[in-house]
Amino acid sequence: MFNKLFRKSVSDDTRTHLSAVERQAAGGFPTLTMAAELLAAPSAMMQLDLKEARVVVRYMRPQQIAEGTVFIKEGDEANTGFMVLVLDGEVTVESIVVSRVSPITVTVLGPGSIHGDVGLMDGLPRSASCTASTDLSCAVLTRDSLMQLLKDEPRICAKLMMAISIRMGERLRDNTDKLKKYVQLTKTMQQEIDHLLPT
Repeated sequence: MFNKLFRKSVSDDTRTHLSAVERQAAGGFPTLTMAAELLAAPSAMMQLDLKEARVVVRYMRPQQIAEGTVFIKEGDEANTGFMVLVLDGEVTVESIVVSRVSPITVTVLGPGSIHGDVGLMDGLPRSASCTASTDLSCAVLTRDSLMQLLKDEPRICAKLMMAISIRMGERLRDNTDKLKKYVQLTKTMQQEIDHLLPT
């Protein structure tokens, strides 16, 4: 799926991608500056300043994704080697939870959102599905490109990886808070049921 969607293999020579986002204006993509600004924004990779974000973006490649395309599929073990920065458009994030057969929408995110960063880092199966709610303009960072960035610019790559780690930590804390609320709600509901039932 990855090869079909992104047209090039993840094993392509990374150097062919170094200036791809810089050339995106000719193909109707937002500019390199816009991609870097989104990457450096507080809602994205706040560890990176604009100059550093510009360096990272040079290792990404532009991609158009058609509305309705599932570009990350929950449980997928084979296509974990990329993350997507949304430059324009909206993404619906969905997950199938226990005892459900149809996915529930977790969130809908727009420009500046990053998808697939966890899979890029750990290589484990995707934890949610991402579908293009509209036509998307994106910048894609592959694991091969990340490794090339680490080789060429270790300090900037370390900051990028720290930023990704911080994002993961924030999501973990958020999920932990939600789990605590769910447990408390379940406990309260059980107490109400016990109170209503005859003894």
